[in-house]
Amino acid sequence: MVIMKLPFRKSQDKVTSKKKRRGIKLPFKKSKPVVSVIRLEGVILSGGRMRQSQLSDESVAPFVEKAFVRGKPVAIALIVNSPGGSPVQSSLIAARIIRLSKEKDIPVYTFVEDVAASGGYWLAAIGDEIYADENSIVGSIGVISASFGFNELLEKMGVERRVHTSGDEKSILDPFLPENPEDVEKLKEIQHEIHQNFIDYVSERRKEKVQDDLAFTGRFWTGKKAMEIGLVDQIGHMVPVMKEKFGDKVKFNFYAKKKKFLSSLSAQITGSFLDNVKVHSLWEKYNL
Repeated sequence: MVIMKLPFRKSQDKVTSKKKRRGIKLPFKKSKPVVSVIRLEGVILSGGRMRQSQLSDESVAPFVEKAFVRGKPVAIALIVNSPGGSPVQSSLIAARIIRLSKEKDIPVYTFVEDVAASGGYWLAAIGDEIYADENSIVGSIGVISASFGFNELLEKMGVERRVHTSGDEKSILDPFLPENPEDVEKLKEIQHEIHQNFIDYVSERRKEKVQDDLAFTGRFWTGKKAMEIGLVDQIGHMVPVMKEKFGDKVKFNFYAKKKKFLSSLSAQITGSFLDNVKVHSLWEKYNL
């Protein structure tokens, strides 16, 4: 009796082995959970695409959108390191991430590094849970406006400034004119409204976790104290917390604003003196 081998027939073991070599996923093989890590670091100002040290909704939108899609993530780890800045840009960035989280049904966990203050805390509050280092600076829920007065300097220099307007209040808070108490009162009304919007946002995001009105006075605390008053859920760092939630085999995909040395150097050289002072002053306030 002669047994003939069919030339095109292969054993199941060989087929399976070849599929493995080709990288074909087998139906019974479980893939590793993916966590997208979004880094938001810098002062929050409009036009952030031009400066590496700034954040704006326009500058973060491309990599934030990718983070929610690529790799089918099970969660977003949001790393925040910001002393604040524009309330509008803070709100726009937060609204984008919160919307994507709801649309994709993906939870967001925030991890505070050095600072999450003012607008930086607005970003931190995006997270369903907020973690911080015990030495992180957290809080500063308030509104501030700062400027300079040059009216006496012009007088000493013998310079006459001429301003013509078509509206009675068009020159409100002009730094080259003496400060008008009525102008200051109008500014405070706007500040109060924005501050209340900030309070409402944090109260909604943190639900009933923030019980102490001290949290909304503009003060800031270390991460440990911030946890006591409800601004932070726990003391913890990104990698161990994500491994605890999704297992030791969790995979991390990182997304952040790309740093280009030449464009960053150019921005530093061409940026206005007052803009640079504003950026550095925001950081220095929390550089304890």
